[in-house]
Amino acid sequence: MEDVAPQAPTETRKSGGIMNVVGAVLSIALLIGLGVWGYRLAVRDVSGVPVVRALEGPMRIQPDDPGGESAAYQGYSVNNVQAEGGAAAPADRLALAPRNIGLAAEDAPANPDVQVSAQIPDTPASPPATPTAAPQTPANDMAALVDQLTEGADPLSGGLSDVTPTSSSGAVSTQVAADAVVAQVALESDVIPASVPGVKRSPRPASRPAGLLEQAAARAAAAAPEATAPVQAVQEVAASDIPVGTRLVQLGAFDSPEVARAEWDRLAVKFEDYLMGKPRVVQQATSGGKTFWRLRALGFNDLSDARRFCAVLMSGKAACIPVVTR
Repeated sequence: MEDVAPQAPTETRKSGGIMNVVGAVLSIALLIGLGVWGYRLAVRDVSGVPVVRALEGPMRIQPDDPGGESAAYQGYSVNNVQAEGGAAAPADRLALAPRNIGLAAEDAPANPDVQVSAQIPDTPASPPATPTAAPQTPANDMAALVDQLTEGADPLSGGLSDVTPTSSSGAVSTQVAADAVVAQVALESDVIPASVPGVKRSPRPASRPAGLLEQAAARAAAAAPEATAPVQAVQEVAASDIPVGTRLVQLGAFDSPEVARAEWDRLAVKFEDYLMGKPRVVQQATSGGKTFWRLRALGFNDLSDARRFCAVLMSGKAACIPVVTR
């Protein structure tokens, strides 16, 4: 025990010396690194840092065929007429056009044998029979019209088959019969046979009412705001009659008193509930050598009342500023 005990301090001193050496080396390396980094940071702006490096080789290369590929329409004689004003000389070499490209098997029609052909009959149509001459009277004209319309049509139901328009029945009965036949033919023409696929009936649209435009105009006039109604008489107060310290609101500045009063009329229509009963003030003022007229409203109890009034007008995109008479 006595021989071993004195060796412990020696080993501790050795390990402490190694740690000191390592720390000194790291400190020196850190100082050297900081010095190098600071030097590079200082001279970086002087030397410059390349951001984009130039590519190697030429920037552009001339193509092997500067003319490019020839289009299919080039070389035609008709092009020289437009380009040079005259036809080109005959070509030295002539070649046949390429054969048309055929369709592939999958592009061919599914049923090539089916052909649609329209046959026109060889026999000319027989000329229409010339009717016998008859006196040209309104009754005969209506009777001929009824006969033409009822040709091939089924008889009407409800007793209309008994009506026979003749010349002796008069023009009134002929007109009634013609109207009934026209209505029946139009009704039957709207009915589509059941064998035809699709809709079974195609009704005609109803006629437009005669007074539709008048009714629409009346409704539009009733729904439109009464913007064109005459403006009620407005009490206008002179600016000199207003005592000092009176609360007002300014609605704008204009080049003439007429423009200011017109603006008041417009605001009175838009804010009728708020401007009703408010006296109008048109005050002349000068600023910078220019004369203008201020448009103001009178009739407010205090500053809060004027501010509430301006808040309403400003919400409606109108100018309004509370002011005090001086």
